[in-house]
Amino acid sequence: MNRRLLLDWLAVLLVAAALSGLLTLLAVPSATLFAGLATGLGRALLVPRKLTLPKHGMTGAQAVVGVSIGALVSLSTLQAIARDWLPVVGVTVGTLLLSLVAGRLMALRPGVSRVTGAFSMIAGGASGITVMARELGADARMVAVLQYLRVLLIVVTMPVVAAVGYGASASGGGTAADAGPGPWAGLLFTAVSIAVGIPLGRLTRIPVAALLGPMLVAATLDLTGLSRDAAVPALLESAAFLVIGLQVGLSFTRESLRVVGRALPLALAIIVALVLACAGLGAVLAATADVSPLTAYLATTPGGLYAVLATATESGADATVVLAVQVLRLFVMLLTAPLVSRWLRRGD
Repeated sequence: MNRRLLLDWLAVLLVAAALSGLLTLLAVPSATLFAGLATGLGRALLVPRKLTLPKHGMTGAQAVVGVSIGALVSLSTLQAIARDWLPVVGVTVGTLLLSLVAGRLMALRPGVSRVTGAFSMIAGGASGITVMARELGADARMVAVLQYLRVLLIVVTMPVVAAVGYGASASGGGTAADAGPGPWAGLLFTAVSIAVGIPLGRLTRIPVAALLGPMLVAATLDLTGLSRDAAVPALLESAAFLVIGLQVGLSFTRESLRVVGRALPLALAIIVALVLACAGLGAVLAATADVSPLTAYLATTPGGLYAVLATATESGADATVVLAVQVLRLFVMLLTAPLVSRWLRRGD
């Protein structure tokens, strides 16, 4: 790496780290990913010389995100799903179908392919979908912007809807989370999941093997108890999201930014309709399963997982059920995304 390129990267990383710290203080969801996206976008538009992330860096970031998602699985989530498995599976499939309909409407916009429209509107798993988008033939720039537009909308409106529509109030009943076995165990868990998951994913020809392989290995280690509740260290996870944001941001051009900008009004209308439809699925879940309306609403909220869990814990909703339904949907969306992509590309 020559000196000029090294200084270029150093400047980009310093700006991204500073912006990430600021957004974290402002409690912006997925602060590091947003910081990377904004920094990469600024660099791409202001400096004509192209800057490209090394391939190995992106593969590593995908793998870390995969492990982070896989670590959400536990026996308690499976037990919560098993209690009311039919309505839970029903609302999960319903969310997938709503996402496909929303994606098809988005694809009516000129310049938006069917795959890009679908991935932009998949309800849940914004980080995973953004990671997968480019490899599966979607425009990762539009997918990232629209996925996180939905997350922002949900994070801003969810506490108000929970309080006004469902009578939620801060109960202060949340308990301190178990920190797990510590960062070194987390590093070992992450390293093993990646070292086994990527080769296994490539051997079995899983699409987006760098993400799905480690995700499935991490979930298996969690379910068998071998992980001892270890998780990806926060700093490593943040670095992975920063890399993903930079990769998307650096790929922008002025023309692609104009295309995304022109699509925003239609996208916002579809996102609002999708959020309302998912709230309707929450009402169905409350009527058919042994859960409160507030728990069902939070369980079917299409995105903002950690904000949803925080609201569930603080408001007295059943956080275990909320996590179970959200994690099931997350896995369904990510595992079906390659099939959806293949099916939609046949029609383009």
